[in-house]
Amino acid sequence: MSDNPLLHGVAGERHLLLGNEAIVRGALEAGVHMISCYPGTPSSEVPDTFHRLGGEGRYRMEYSVNEKVALEVAAGAALGGAMSLVTMKHVGLNVAADPLFTSVYTGLPGGMLVLTADDPGCHSSQNEQDNRAYARFAMLPCFEPATAQEAKDMTREALRLARELQQPVMLRTTTRVSHMRGPVAFGDLPTSQPKVPFTRDPGRFVPVPAVALRRHEALRHMLEHARRKAEDSPFNTLREARTPTRLGIIVSGVARDYLADALAVGGWEDRVHVLELGMTWPLPEERMAAFLRSCERVLVLEEGAALLEQDVRALAQRCAIATQLEGKDEILTELAEYSTTLVLRRLAKWLELPCPVGSAPAVDKNLPGRPPNLCPGCSHRAVYYATRQVFGDDAVYSSDIGCYTLGLLPPLRTADFLVCMGSSVSAGSGFARASGGQVVAFIGDSTFFHSGMTGLANAVFNKHDIILVILDNGTTAMTGHQPNPGMLQEKLGPNNAHLDIEAIVRALGVEDCVTVRAYNVRAVIKALEAMKDKTGVRVLIAQEPCVLYARRQLKKTSPQVAEVAQQGAEATRCLEQLACPAFYREGDNLAVDPSLCSGCMVCLQVAPKAFTARKR
Repeated sequence: MSDNPLLHGVAGERHLLLGNEAIVRGALEAGVHMISCYPGTPSSEVPDTFHRLGGEGRYRMEYSVNEKVALEVAAGAALGGAMSLVTMKHVGLNVAADPLFTSVYTGLPGGMLVLTADDPGCHSSQNEQDNRAYARFAMLPCFEPATAQEAKDMTREALRLARELQQPVMLRTTTRVSHMRGPVAFGDLPTSQPKVPFTRDPGRFVPVPAVALRRHEALRHMLEHARRKAEDSPFNTLREARTPTRLGIIVSGVARDYLADALAVGGWEDRVHVLELGMTWPLPEERMAAFLRSCERVLVLEEGAALLEQDVRALAQRCAIATQLEGKDEILTELAEYSTTLVLRRLAKWLELPCPVGSAPAVDKNLPGRPPNLCPGCSHRAVYYATRQVFGDDAVYSSDIGCYTLGLLPPLRTADFLVCMGSSVSAGSGFARASGGQVVAFIGDSTFFHSGMTGLANAVFNKHDIILVILDNGTTAMTGHQPNPGMLQEKLGPNNAHLDIEAIVRALGVEDCVTVRAYNVRAVIKALEAMKDKTGVRVLIAQEPCVLYARRQLKKTSPQVAEVAQQGAEATRCLEQLACPAFYREGDNLAVDPSLCSGCMVCLQVAPKAFTARKR
């Protein structure tokens, strides 16, 4: 039995938790039955923690092949009466949007919470989309925590509200909230949560057009009920200044943290009234209108898109409130993350006071850059090197979402475009048809199961001319080595089944399919050369466990490391073409750092005269 406080801590205890861990505890306090996900930073620690805890019979947790499937599983569980939680990063909600919109129409008796973890600043993402827009678009209540304590409390209350309303509810976090640490006071853990008995009602749960029209009207009534909840929500609070003032700030989400720090640093707490919004959709319009009437000037503060600002302006216009409103400007824009310094500068400007901090310190442009890089010994590097030897710049490279996207950097240069997750074969097919040129597409094993199979089926069906390289490293490496259907059966355990990628590729109609070991450079080159002058859909599956996964989970390490045996042109060529991070310059000579070398021995194949192997 686990003694983890998340699973066994009692009411009144306080623990230092990651924001994502606090979400886990909040779901447990609500009595969650079912958790599904597709991992994606910054949300990954939530399902990973549920997986690690096991649950001891409290809940069922599963990694789904993509976010659409994960949301459908959670929605089906909630239709069956279970309280469910589905987690994903912000771009994952695009994949899951279809079932999300429909499940909002039908409603879900058991209650479902949708965790979307946004990534302002693109720390690990291809865009900065603000998923508060989905709450408005799909018409579902939305909570935005700003502290670890709120992450726990809002998760619990959002799940309870989802069950009360029998509707999906959104919990929207950001990278800073997901990965912050803070003290969290625990509440009670229920011994069990009853499931809602399912009652057949096709007139509600089968949204043919006639049903959907009625359900849209019912949804409007539900949202008004949720708005009344927002008026009294303890997560929407008013902090009044202790001195008379007609200045006010309406603030939401993680910007509440920056505002609190900025007011404290400036000593401005009693210069402004502050209306903080934690339940941010539907808005507590009555409270907001009263706040606007009490102020002559109001600043709207939110990180991301100007959604709240637009809503406040619309509310003021509709209610004929003449309060002067301000929001985004050249200091606080819709781009990237906010900071205490940025908010201080904006407040000083708005208050017409001196700013207590100067401009940002100048960046030393002479500092060396540190671009993201494939790990030493990563098998993708070997495949990319081999691909460059066969195609060079004569092919165009269609990339995908995963560690292997880092192949865009010199000297590998094997990523010319990327649309979205799972798009490499589809977008590559379209490019090949439009250009008539050679296209080599890359996709990882987890991404192949996520959304690559449909693109491959389409390529076969439409007789596209493309080479697809499936980089099978045996795990979902980029987000933390979560399971996927292609993992080894002994690592999946009894509750999951291994699916063979080559069998699936052939079942989709691909006749030209070859599987090789990724570290075998000669075999990769031979296979690609054989495919180069052919036409149609050709698939190369390059297998080799992720070097970190092999070391940490499979407990496999090489007994050897590489070292330079002979300096000269061949060693220099290997450095310039392979560029393994374990290489470094020692004066004019090339050397290998044994603490970084994984023992993959690809360099010995690339430059056999320059390198040799020795025992660790």
